[in-house]
Amino acid sequence: MAYIIETRNITKRFGGLTAVDSVSMGVEAGEVVAVLGDNGAGKSTLIKMISGVYKPDGGEILLEGRQMKMETPMDALAVGIETIYQDLALAENLNVSSNIFLGREKTRRSLGLFNVLDHEYMTEESKHVLDRLDIHIPSLKSTIRTLSGGQRQAVAISRSIYWDAKVLIMDEPTAALGIAEQKKVLALVNSLKSQGIGIIIISHQMYDVFEVADRIVVMRRGQKVAERLISETNPDEVVGLIVGSETVRK
Repeated sequence: MAYIIETRNITKRFGGLTAVDSVSMGVEAGEVVAVLGDNGAGKSTLIKMISGVYKPDGGEILLEGRQMKMETPMDALAVGIETIYQDLALAENLNVSSNIFLGREKTRRSLGLFNVLDHEYMTEESKHVLDRLDIHIPSLKSTIRTLSGGQRQAVAISRSIYWDAKVLIMDEPTAALGIAEQKKVLALVNSLKSQGIGIIIISHQMYDVFEVADRIVVMRRGQKVAERLISETNPDEVVGLIVGSETVRK
């Protein structure tokens, strides 16, 4: 099994608390793995290590078989690990294309003297990535604050894909969305999967998990307690594994 992203015995401590305890997991290209667990299970700490926010106290992270040393989130971005958190990190006062290029704006020379933002280039490139993902937003000049929750999620995903994400980490991607918009986001996840991107999803929505995931990893009190193919389990077993009432089978 060749993983595009893999953790081996990864550990993170905060003082006397072990938030993640020797967790090994992996994601193949074109696969969706859901990381599940109750609050405090260690899910967020795990993805923050993969995305460079936290430095592991033990174990290793491998990307395409190569051990990675990521000191900051920018190190993760540089190698194609993109993370979309619940708050989406979008600038609500800027338009769609400005958000797709946020922090990595394209400039051009003006009058041979000054660097100015190349809005035409950024707009055209934004159209290309939105078309690639079959995302429909009426006007790229619309500010983010005027968009629906699902459209905002789509912009955040488009930004990640434009910058050549190999691995996409999504934290509660359908939280606070209506049913119709949830379905659109899940369809987008399936589209990304078909394009060979490895995806890690954290979600409390069991329907979402069974709609898009190929495998699940269950965490409890910082440890990985189970791993299942989605085709070989059911919501009742998964809930039991999360709360500890289900016997863990090997």
